[in-house]
This record gives sequence, structure tokens and C-alpha cells, in this order.
Amino acid sequence: MKFARIAILLFLATTCSAAEPLRVSLWKEAPAGENEADFAKAVITVHKAEPGNGAAVVICPGGGYGGLVTGPEGHEIAKWLNGRGITGIVLEYRLPAGRNTVPLKDAQRSIRTARVNAKEWGLNPARIGIMGFSAGGHLASTAATHFENGDEKAIDPVNRVSCRPDFAILVYPVVTMGEKTHQGSKQNLLGKDPTPELVDLFSNEKQVTQQTPPMFLAHALDDKPVPPENSKMLFEALQAEKIPSKYLELPSGGHGLNGYKGPMWDAWQKQSLEWLVELKLIPGS
Repeated sequence: MKFARIAILLFLATTCSAAEPLRVSLWKEAPAGENEADFAKAVITVHKAEPGNGAAVVICPGGGYGGLVTGPEGHEIAKWLNGRGITGIVLEYRLPAGRNTVPLKDAQRSIRTARVNAKEWGLNPARIGIMGFSAGGHLASTAATHFENGDEKAIDPVNRVSCRPDFAILVYPVVTMGEKTHQGSKQNLLGKDPTPELVDLFSNEKQVTQQTPPMFLAHALDDKPVPPENSKMLFEALQAEKIPSKYLELPSGGHGLNGYKGPMWDAWQKQSLEWLVELKLIPGS
């Protein structure tokens, strides 16, 4: 009986300490004339840190804007962030199929949703960042360069707050829609024959201003699908505007950094956390 009682207590301790992730639909209903089922695809999964330090990161998985790698570039990242007291919010954004603003609307909505629920989720509304991998890195960098303040008069309380992320972490990101882009991501986002104006608008290295939030970038020199020039061009633009930023140029690892493991993968994780500590966005260990 004694051992059975101990086993039950251990089981209860384990189940109570691991909070069940919270799934939240981003949109209550589709605007008139739009597909309700399509809007229902936009979901966030909130992995609350217990205990948390108030910071949260919206995580944008990659997949070339044609799919979503929600495992290693989503939920596993959230669990890693939880280990440092950071709430991880995995975004399952709608795929564009040429509708270029659709993923961005979902990313902006995710940031706003986190801010509106900050008290309930144990977050600091001034420490809501965004992270992205590959095409998800393009989405994250788009959210970090295309944002707006909230509308205080909006009926929907979510729209009353800003969608500007407080920081961005981009790992082997697609950034440009120009010569060095990933062609599959570009076509899925912009269509087969986008105008030069549209290409420039979504080439995020061209959209940096003094209001752009701090950014951390990591990219392998031997990345063939998404050349490291994507990160380098964005970093140079950030430096020109004196935006706090760091570019970790990794000597190897290719796209995906050796399958999300090994020294190159460990390096960006370690250094991105150190960077957040330097910016006083999370406490030091």
C-alpha cells in the first residue's frame, strides 16, 4: 500500500507540473464573403512556461509557404523555450496560395492575441517576440517590418493593441523575394508573375526602418535552398538603421542545420538566449 501511494503521488506531481497546451482559434468568424473553413485553419497552440518569466515567442514553422513543419520548427521549439521560462506560441498560419497578405494577417493576429491575453497567460505585453524558420522566417521578418498600432476604437478588443513584435529571431530565414530568394516560397506567396512593386514590398531587407524591432539571425554558409545572403542583407539593413541586431554566421549545417540537431543547432539556441538576456528581455540564468 505504501508503494502504491507513493506511485500515485508521483503520477499526480508529473501530470500537474506539465500544463496541457492551449489551442486557440485566431479568428472568431470569417469576414462576409470569405471562406469560414479557411479561417478555421488559423490556430495557435500556447505552451505556457511554468514558471514563466513573462516573455513569449510566436513561432512560425517553415515549409516553403506550401506546408508547415510544426514538429521540429514548432512544438519542439516551444518546449525548448519553456525550459528558459519563455512561453512558446506555435502558429499554424493559413497557406497563401498566392494570397500574399494571408499569412501576415495570421501572424499579426497572433501577436495581438498574446497581448490581449497577457494577464491571463502570465505574460508581459512588452516582451512578445516572434521567431521563424525558413519560409516561417520570412513570415516572422514580414511581421517585424510590416506592423501597425492598434485602433483604440475597434469593436474587436484584439484589434485595439499593436501587432509590432518586441523582438524577432530568424533561423535560416527566407528574407528577400529578389534574386537570392527561395523560388518555391516566392511563388507560393506572390504567385507566378508578381509585379516588381510586390516583390519589393515583401523583400523585407528593403522594409527596415528605425521602428523595426531588434533581431537575431542565424544562417549556415552552406545553405543551398535559402542562401545566407538572405540573412546578411537584412542584418546590413538593420545595422544601417542602428537597430540592435546580431547575425550568427554558421560554418556548416545546410538548410535545417543537420536535421535540427548537433553543434550548429545548439549554437543558435544558446546564442539567441544570451542575446535576449543582453537586451534584458529575459533574466539571466
